[in-house]
Amino acid sequence: MITIWGRANSVNVQKVLWCCDELVLPYERIDAGMQFGRNNEPDYLAMNPNARIPTLVDGDFVLWESNSILRYLVMEYGAASPLYPSEPKQRASIDRWLDWSLSTLQPAERPVFWAVVRTPEAERDTAKLASDLAAVTLLWKLVDNHLQARFFLEGEQCTLADIVIGAYAKRWFGLDGVERPPLPNLERWYTRLSTRTGFKKYVDFPLT
Repeated sequence: MITIWGRANSVNVQKVLWCCDELVLPYERIDAGMQFGRNNEPDYLAMNPNARIPTLVDGDFVLWESNSILRYLVMEYGAASPLYPSEPKQRASIDRWLDWSLSTLQPAERPVFWAVVRTPEAERDTAKLASDLAAVTLLWKLVDNHLQARFFLEGEQCTLADIVIGAYAKRWFGLDGVERPPLPNLERWYTRLSTRTGFKKYVDFPLT
């Protein structure tokens, strides 16, 4: 049985759970992180010295870093799945979105999410929030441009790229009280993703 350590409202945990749903993989999830603690306890640090979530345990194999977990799950349990095709050019095209999500999107998205969702309105730095929102808006415009005449991010089928960027898109579209420009390609793609069972079960909840 696969075990996934991490709280359900973590975007990095959500994308792993979504992937498990796409692969029809059974698993057990154990709450860890923030209000649940445990991630700084010795037994957890022995698995993941970063004290971050998620951590995957599959028999005697332990793996941390959410995008690495996604790749492992498909390579180990979904060889025939379109989520992560073996053809090098297709796989590299998917990998760039997984890398981009960590190198570019998450660092820009995180301060906006924390300011709007996890900071009381009276304590917000409104000037910084406006600047951060402008920066992340430019990134979503990039995705919108890429999706011109595309069904999914990389081809006609949902891949790991869509799972990863889709989980962050929930944070973009789920923010209350912010102005978002019309991005029709992004909105069309997001509507399509929102019908997938893994998205509905693990991602489509009010932001907390």
